[in-house]
Amino acid sequence: MTTFKLNQDAPDFTLPTVSGETFSFSDTLKEEGENWNLIVYFRGSWCPACMSELDEFQNSRDYFDKHNIRLITVTHDDKEALEKMVEEHDFTFPVLIDENLEFLSSYGVHYHDEQAPYEDHGTHGEPAYFLTDDQGKVLYQQRQTSPFGRPHPNEIRKIVKYIRSNLK
Repeated sequence: MTTFKLNQDAPDFTLPTVSGETFSFSDTLKEEGENWNLIVYFRGSWCPACMSELDEFQNSRDYFDKHNIRLITVTHDDKEALEKMVEEHDFTFPVLIDENLEFLSSYGVHYHDEQAPYEDHGTHGEPAYFLTDDQGKVLYQQRQTSPFGRPHPNEIRKIVKYIRSNLK
């Protein structure tokens, strides 16, 4: 499984968005400003824990925007289901579709496949979190092997505050 050392460059990726555009991480890093990036991999639109978490991130958008943190979400769920999810939840952050599991693989996201020891909604990626600075350097990472134990958006806010106050 891929792991990153802190301060290592996060892998570049280009993925389609639910809205039909193309999102490029390297292009995002070239944008004006000192925005950090919080990349959240979620299981899918069918996951109640994920929907609750994404709703919390949406409700926290003002905080993240105020602190120059760009929220990016990724999953390999079906595009039609994701379109419905974005519309129903009124999400304003990018939702990227990892159709070929390229992001999952390059970021070392745990994949619950047919060989998993327990049944859990078929095959899917498990929650993962990556915080990068404006240059794409990894500042924080966490990968889950199940839907539970993920950091709540309030915990992510504390992590961001801690890292910002302790940067070398």
